[in-house]
Amino acid sequence: MKILMVNKFLYPNGGSETYIFKIGEQLEKTGHEVQYFGMEHPERVVGNRVGSYTSSMDFHTGKLQKLMYPFKIIYSLEARRKIRKVLDDFCPDIVHLNNFNFQLTPSILYEIRRFDKKNKKKTGILYTAHDYQWICPNHRMQIPETGELCSRCMDGKYGNCTKYKCIHNSKVKSLLGTVEAGLYRRLGTYRLVDAILCPSRFMEKMLEGNPALRGRTVMMHNFMDGAAQTGEGKTGDYVLYFGRYSEEKGIRTLAKVCRMLPDIPFVCAGSGPLEAELKAVPNIRLKGFLKGRGLQELIENARFVVFPSEWYENCPFSVMEAQRYGTPVLASRLGGTPELIREGVTGELFEAGNAEEFKQKIGRLWQQEELCREYASNCRCLPFDGLEEYCRKLLKLYGKLC
Repeated sequence: MKILMVNKFLYPNGGSETYIFKIGEQLEKTGHEVQYFGMEHPERVVGNRVGSYTSSMDFHTGKLQKLMYPFKIIYSLEARRKIRKVLDDFCPDIVHLNNFNFQLTPSILYEIRRFDKKNKKKTGILYTAHDYQWICPNHRMQIPETGELCSRCMDGKYGNCTKYKCIHNSKVKSLLGTVEAGLYRRLGTYRLVDAILCPSRFMEKMLEGNPALRGRTVMMHNFMDGAAQTGEGKTGDYVLYFGRYSEEKGIRTLAKVCRMLPDIPFVCAGSGPLEAELKAVPNIRLKGFLKGRGLQELIENARFVVFPSEWYENCPFSVMEAQRYGTPVLASRLGGTPELIREGVTGELFEAGNAEEFKQKIGRLWQQEELCREYASNCRCLPFDGLEEYCRKLLKLYGKLC
């Protein structure tokens, strides 16, 4: 089978990139042909045979030609032209879409269907929903300025995005997001996609709220890359947080709670805008951004991991990764995260943003080493598919869409 993997970033940048690289590598191992389409970038690590990519766009910094900016993020003639070259050369059976709004734009969907009409064929289109972009213009279902969780746009009232300046706290960018969401909803553009892969039941429930998406969703939790470890005998002399240091990840709440528990040592690995707030807490050690074996050892040697996110996480790899290495997780009860933790078996949950409950649960787990060992031991029975099984299921889904 020939699979074209589409994602705006084609270099290691986050969860969606980890997802497409791992899947692509596994599919190639089993004899399938995989190519990639997205933006050009100096750190790009995958690509396509004809070397066709869109020019790099950064929606955050505004380093764009101001005149063309509004048009290029809503509808991209360049993206259509560039993906056309790949389609004509590769003739994929499946186009597997990931993050593509704004930088690549939904205009590529029309090009795929134009290609089908021209060649009298049917290309299956699958979209993996890594965030809430198709029902919320800022993709997080959260108002950035206040942190309030929000579902105001779910029924198509995208003007709320502009009203609350939901995209980078900018009226102009939020207006563009409003226009983009409204345009493609009115055109029914997303009906061109055959199926939507939801990595959590929570994501599926949210997307099913849009009539244009209803009935085409498929729920499959993300894969666990590698065999689970038991964590038996784990003692651990610190509590670990690893990930981005940002508001929506609950970092302010974490810093507050760490100050309330001065006798418990905390370790944080990652980077982000709130790093200074963590650095100011005496019982937090910052380890910087880690990956590979260095991060694995840090996770394995922690007594437990905390995941205090305060937005609707989808299917966070970090929660799965911690348990894979035999380390229990204490996480906020929000979004798709609770689906990944067997409460009272491999970890525990608390109300997002509730510093008092968070503090109490950290304190109790820290004092009850035997309970942590029990949770760690239970991590050997995680209910997640490995990469190979996940790709087998994915191929069956591909086959139904061709």
